[in-house]
Amino acid sequence: MDLAALNSVAEKMVAPGRGILAADESTGTIKKRFDAIGVDNTEEHRRDYRELMFRAKDAMSYVSGVILYDETLWQNAADGTPLVDLITAAGSIPGIKVDEGVQPLPGFPGETVTVGLDRLAERLTKYYARGARFAKWRAVIDIADGIPSAGAIKANAHALARYAALCQAHQIVPIVEPEVLMDGSHTIERCDEVTRFVLQTVFEELFLARVPLEGIVLKPNMVVSGKLCPTQASIAQVAERTIACLKATVPSAVPGIAYLSGGQSDEQATAHLDAMNRLGGFPWKMTFSYGRALQAAPQKAWSGQTANVPSAQKAFAHRARMNGLASLGQWEGALEKAA
Repeated sequence: MDLAALNSVAEKMVAPGRGILAADESTGTIKKRFDAIGVDNTEEHRRDYRELMFRAKDAMSYVSGVILYDETLWQNAADGTPLVDLITAAGSIPGIKVDEGVQPLPGFPGETVTVGLDRLAERLTKYYARGARFAKWRAVIDIADGIPSAGAIKANAHALARYAALCQAHQIVPIVEPEVLMDGSHTIERCDEVTRFVLQTVFEELFLARVPLEGIVLKPNMVVSGKLCPTQASIAQVAERTIACLKATVPSAVPGIAYLSGGQSDEQATAHLDAMNRLGGFPWKMTFSYGRALQAAPQKAWSGQTANVPSAQKAFAHRARMNGLASLGQWEGALEKAA
């Protein structure tokens, strides 16, 4: 393992003013997105949609890296250019989602564990050869009556650590993503409590797995109220609680934090990121790793029509720029209204 090289990639992934585009929706997930805009979920349409993003030069100037689904990593653009080459040409780093989703965790009703470690080493060798320089593995932690349990949290943290160690052994930077879901009616206080326990457990497992933290990027949830909670926390409360939570649990050796949006609206995810960066006083670079919060607008603008590609790219560029500014603490709500 070349830790200096891994650290160099990790630092580029969280470069000031740039963030990560999560374009790694599974075939089933992107079908839901396409159904909403009346587009058939074909391989060609999936390719065309992602190609329009990777060719959007204005938008990609704010994108440090792109997380790809396995299918996309091997696809070529309409003119035969590998999509990974379009990403590299735009000055971004190709990455790959490597987990294989979640399965029920035996003995833990209502809880899951992420799978995909079998043959991961073999897959990582192929992904590196194709151009991927970072990977993503998502652990899912739900909050409900009686859960999460310590056992389920530990099982997911252990899998994350094993994945991270395998990635680094293959010269690939692991994005470590423990997501505490914002579904449910829990308060922001409960989210804070669970997120702290999850992050503490994850870093304990990373330490035991001998994963050098200088060669990872953390992708956590923000500390927010559950979607169904009657009392929703303010932007300031989310920023303050999230920073306090991470300062208490995340070592300073981690190069950067790339937050997930977790179902927040486009503008809400941007506002929260901006508010946190304005607070300052933390040791890591903090940016975005958004999927829906970057793509909802361009998907709607595109709607499967070639004639709509320029307007879709413009919508994508706007959202990428807004989040780039938020990663610097320079976003203003007025910029949304002006657009």
